[in-house]
Amino acid sequence: MPLDELIEHASSEGMACSLTMPDTWANWKQTWDDLYHLYDIRHRDTSMNSAQAIACFNADKANASADITDIGMAFIPNALRLGVCMPYRTTTWDDIPGWARDEDGFWVIAYTGTIAFIINNHLVPDPPRSWSDIANGRYRVAIGNVGSGAQPSLAVLSAAYALGGDESNLDPALNLFTRLARQGRLNFIECNSITNLERGEVEVGLIWDFLALHYRAMIGKEHFTVQIPLDGTVTEGYTTIINRYAPHPHAAALAREYILSDAGQINLARGYARPIRKSVVLPDNVRDKLLPEAQYINARTIQNREGWIKSSLQLQRQWQTRVAVSMP
Repeated sequence: MPLDELIEHASSEGMACSLTMPDTWANWKQTWDDLYHLYDIRHRDTSMNSAQAIACFNADKANASADITDIGMAFIPNALRLGVCMPYRTTTWDDIPGWARDEDGFWVIAYTGTIAFIINNHLVPDPPRSWSDIANGRYRVAIGNVGSGAQPSLAVLSAAYALGGDESNLDPALNLFTRLARQGRLNFIECNSITNLERGEVEVGLIWDFLALHYRAMIGKEHFTVQIPLDGTVTEGYTTIINRYAPHPHAAALAREYILSDAGQINLARGYARPIRKSVVLPDNVRDKLLPEAQYINARTIQNREGWIKSSLQLQRQWQTRVAVSMP
């Protein structure tokens, strides 16, 4: 449908309900505010992880209340298998790298994140710069609930990259986390909580770079260091999925359209995420908010996607039987 017709239908619907797209994540607030002011589309979000969002789409079907979600790439195959995706190709489609979009428009990466360390300067006087430093340190490491969301699972893959593993071999990372657990240095607390960070409950957290930078800005730069692991880490995309059963399908499609526009991509960069469209020119004051490119020297994208999907499906069980049981 032509863009002007899409806008007309979307404005008539007047509402877009999302899952996993809260205000504090990658500056979604600015994007939803823009959609309201430009097209009179109101917004409501429900917080959950990627796996829960896809399960919600599938369970609700014709009784759906949600229109769109933003999930980690590892959860795309399940979404496609369940048939819960509605295709929509944006007007900027040809400017999106081929690896970052589905040919038919069932999914598209809007931005990337890289697993980083967020370090409490008051609790850790010698901030780690690598996974090797993590292994040899004395501080506690917070990772969250491995297997339930993209961030904790990819933190495991990040460690595997640094320690000689890969998408099909997570043993080096699982061995490291098992050792940390036995030493009492592993913390399952969520890093995606400004409250946990403010209370000093996270000494070193494994977290997306854009979230770490956002929380540091909110709490105060003097309190936290954000570091990309210099010996290896993973860069991964987050994808928008429009619900096949969306009650407001045109509003959801217009939201994707705006997210992939120049303005939407700059909004994501204001939230410290790295836009997928490299042709978008970031204002100097936005570009300067991001970490130096030199920190990303050993950041890798997933090459063996099938291997990672297989490993990620087994990861929750392996984590419970090898790591969690090793906690004191």
